[in-house]
Amino acid sequence: MKLHLANVSGLNIFSGYGDGYVIVNQERYVDNMIVLPEQIVEHWPVSTINQLDMAHFDPLLAVQPEIILLGTGAALQFPDKALMKNILARGIGLEVMDTQAACRTYNILTAEERHVAAAIFI
Repeated sequence: MKLHLANVSGLNIFSGYGDGYVIVNQERYVDNMIVLPEQIVEHWPVSTINQLDMAHFDPLLAVQPEIILLGTGAALQFPDKALMKNILARGIGLEVMDTQAACRTYNILTAEERHVAAAIFI
C-alpha cells in the first residue's frame, strides 16, 4: 500500500508498506529498523519481540523521543512488561501495534511535528 502525506519536507516518512517490507522516502527496506524524523537506523539487531531488551532501545532513547511506536510485524505482539515499564518510567510513551498501523501513526505524528520514533519489525 502506498501512503501519501504533505508538509513533511526533509523528514523521514513511510511512503508504503507490504508483506515483508516498508518504504521510507521511496526507498524499500526489508530488515527490522528504527525510523526517526531525521535519522534511519537500518538492520536493527533484534529478530523477535521476545528478544527485546533495553539495549535495543538505546538508539531511540538517545534522542529522547516523546513517544516510541513499536511495530511488531503483521500481528500485534507485546514485549515483556518489565521492558515496557522501564521505557515508560523514563517519561517516554510506548505504543505497541502492528507494523502497518505503526507506519500510519508515525506519519501522522511526524506531520503534527511530534518528536516520534518508530521501532519496526518487518
